[in-house]
Amino acid sequence: MIVDAWMQHPTERHSNHEMFASLRRWTSKSDRPAIISPEMTISAMDQGGVNIGLTAAWCGPDGYMISNDEVAALVRRFPDRIVGVASVNLYKPMEAVRELRRAVKDLGFRALRIVPWLWGLPPNDRRYYPLYAECIELGIPFCTQVGHTGPLRTSETGRPIPYLDDVALDFPELTIVAGHIGYPWTQEMIAVATKYENVFIDTSAYTIRRYPPEIVQYLKTNGRKKVLFGSNYPMISATKALEGLNDLGLDDETKALFLGGNAVRVFRLG
Repeated sequence: MIVDAWMQHPTERHSNHEMFASLRRWTSKSDRPAIISPEMTISAMDQGGVNIGLTAAWCGPDGYMISNDEVAALVRRFPDRIVGVASVNLYKPMEAVRELRRAVKDLGFRALRIVPWLWGLPPNDRRYYPLYAECIELGIPFCTQVGHTGPLRTSETGRPIPYLDDVALDFPELTIVAGHIGYPWTQEMIAVATKYENVFIDTSAYTIRRYPPEIVQYLKTNGRKKVLFGSNYPMISATKALEGLNDLGLDDETKALFLGGNAVRVFRLG
């Protein structure tokens, strides 16, 4: 079983945003269409052997690029394949808490994702804290990005230490899934995941051949229950992300945990 911990089904508002110009430049040789249909997303999952994709909304300071209701519509079409991940407006804390509650209780979403560089606010900013408390009450993970940014925004907010370290200290009951490995601060991210029982790493935005050696070593040893597979679809397909999987030298149990078992446990997918 393969669970993709970081996906998005993009709208035109999301795909064509100016901040992704650098990513479009990097992937200029791709034959990815301008508009991606739901059927294309499911087909890409099938090609990569992905059973379930955690697919997120995107909210930023200028509004929703992918709304929670747009994600919910995709979930309704493919309830056995797509799991919704909410996004909310950090600038309006009570509205954000209420929207998160609606997304989980009414729409059936299983996590919250906030991308710090989108807001220019690190995860230990006070604006996040009501949402952390609500995530704990709802029993869902908080998903975020660590490491440098490919989009044309600051990378500083992606430092695991001190930002995620502070959050894990203040909210020991909060489950945190840190996406994008944390490069060039991978060792910091591994240190934080090792230090805290409820902190995990997902490998989204990296193909296996680009994994830093330290994350591979962690995955093989005391991080075998701490690392989740993610692709960052549609930027990288699961097929591309998983090329070279057997070259990692994982035993069968570790491979199963990495590809899906850890995500099933962390997101309570049943």
